[in-house]
Amino acid sequence: MKERKKIIIDTDCGSDDAMAIAMALNDERYEVIMITTVSGNVRLKQATANTLTTLKVNNSYYPPVYEGCNDMLVRDWVGAAETHGNDGMGDLDLVDYSLKPQEGHAVLKMLEALRDAPADTIDVIALGPLTNLALAIKLEPETMKKVDKIVIMGTAGLGIGNVSPVAEFNIWQDPEACKIVLDSGIDPVYFVGWDACLGDAMLNAREIEEIRNGSEIGKFCIDSNIVLMDMNRDRFGENCLDMADPAAMAAALYPECIDKCEKYFCQVETNSGLSYGGVLVDFYHFSGKQENAYICSKLKADMYKDYIFRNLKVR
Repeated sequence: MKERKKIIIDTDCGSDDAMAIAMALNDERYEVIMITTVSGNVRLKQATANTLTTLKVNNSYYPPVYEGCNDMLVRDWVGAAETHGNDGMGDLDLVDYSLKPQEGHAVLKMLEALRDAPADTIDVIALGPLTNLALAIKLEPETMKKVDKIVIMGTAGLGIGNVSPVAEFNIWQDPEACKIVLDSGIDPVYFVGWDACLGDAMLNAREIEEIRNGSEIGKFCIDSNIVLMDMNRDRFGENCLDMADPAAMAAALYPECIDKCEKYFCQVETNSGLSYGGVLVDFYHFSGKQENAYICSKLKADMYKDYIFRNLKVR
């Protein structure tokens, strides 16, 4: 049997992160060797509790969970209660707070795993702000270059932002961290934009019910997204879910579902103002600068959704 590809998941675990984590745990081609947590959707301790609860409900295997950075590099933390609820999981009392993470700091554990492994054998999939990754790069830049690839749920892709006209939440939460990643020379880096989970890639009402009724982990993933569902009724006029982190996870683990993904020179805005946290994508190569990141802006909706269904044990 072919050896499973090893991945590290870095997460600010809210409701869409939980779905993405479950998808990865149930894909037999991959082994999640650790999960590292960071403040983002919720504060660090809550993100850790949400991650551990997801592992418990999924009930497949239990990679170690390590806590990372509670604060952003420069700016103050801003949560996403309006999207995910105060606990990040819909405020439905789904979280088991008795579960505890492993001892050790997430950044140091990530570096240890990469240091001890052959180069190009571990992928890092980042589902939240890039604070942990930025700190790891600052501590040991050459160790971080041993990753095979980094896949990030972040940027507005080639579309509009979800927290400002140009910025997407994960990057806006800690743009200085994103700048460190972009300037690191690590290659390849993939950003799966928020636009990749919109349009036909959104889960519609029928698909939501199919997932909810299909498995225990499917029910958990849908129920925890109740706040986002309520928000989307106002935004889009119907029951639907724009699953940003599952889109990034599918792009990372099942790249066959990617429709549009090109490499560009990208730069994040770290100056204060309306464009703070936005990522400039040099689509027409005006700058003449070397491309430094891939932007994945569209998925093949049918393949992407089938991947969700299969890995939430629905089909």
